[in-house]
Amino acid sequence: MRRLRHQAPAMVVILMLLTAACGVQPSGIIRGASPPSGPVEPGDSVTLYLVANGQLSTVQRPSRSLSRADTLALLATGPTGEERARGLTSDVPNGAAPLSVTIEPPDRKVVTVSVSVDELSDTAIDQIVCTAAEPGERVTVLGGGQARGPRDCPVPR
Repeated sequence: MRRLRHQAPAMVVILMLLTAACGVQPSGIIRGASPPSGPVEPGDSVTLYLVANGQLSTVQRPSRSLSRADTLALLATGPTGEERARGLTSDVPNGAAPLSVTIEPPDRKVVTVSVSVDELSDTAIDQIVCTAAEPGERVTVLGGGQARGPRDCPVPR
């Protein structure tokens, strides 16, 4: 037992030296490809469905990858000054935000608004449905314990 006690520290030192020698080997400078060049692409954009003369109208806004709920909140915020100058409006009231979006298979989204859906016009529901839906998806709008849908976007895409 005494012999093992004297050998243990030596074995630990040897083991440490062996494991320390198993590291990554140094290398020289590694040359990569040249950096990307060319024009910088503009940022992402989101598609909103606003209202012009009682009809839904698509609007592209520059954006940095917004969630679907944040995109829908833009409907409640309303058109920008430039969009208003072009005669665009929104039927989605400011009180409808915040909104949440969940996905229910197959191919259906549920948008929950902060007001009763009974307070929303058909045009407001269509704005929400078209802005939330990908082509081929149906959307149900929930709010105040009521549901509207599932609905398709009435605007051909």
